[in-house]
Amino acid sequence: MLVCGCGRWIHTEEVDERLNESGAQTWFVRTACHGCGLRVGLEAAPDQAMVLVDRLMWTDEAHHVLDRMPPYVAPLLRHEVEDYARSKGQLVITFALLAQARHGGAVLWEPEAERRLENIPAPVRTMARVELERTALEKGQSQVTVSLMEEVKAKYFGMATQNREG
Repeated sequence: MLVCGCGRWIHTEEVDERLNESGAQTWFVRTACHGCGLRVGLEAAPDQAMVLVDRLMWTDEAHHVLDRMPPYVAPLLRHEVEDYARSKGQLVITFALLAQARHGGAVLWEPEAERRLENIPAPVRTMARVELERTALEKGQSQVTVSLMEEVKAKYFGMATQNREG
């Protein structure tokens, strides 16, 4: 725990998942003092940033998945994922941890597929990741490959063409 200059505890406000310029995952942790209002942010590797987290938190990327669930499913999923995180000793529920909790293990990514994912515009990248991992699991695959990405792309591109023609 961090202590502010005013003597009060500094609390975690938010954790964002990011990729740095070399493609490695980082977390941006925002903290705040509830006494004097001091706000501090830090970007670091997840294992280093974890020391700033003082309670169970969801990253925006993971929370986005939860927000897309039907209202009757979201509370059940939240409970399931938070229990899974606690069982693993994790305080931050990331997109990857959410996928592990939902599917009983992580979906791996072929390095070239991961690089191609970065070419997808940021506003839809999380949705694309969810759909690709869901499709891989439905097909009984434990890894997202370039060929799977091409297959999903063709599926959605074909739907877009049909919608324009119809």
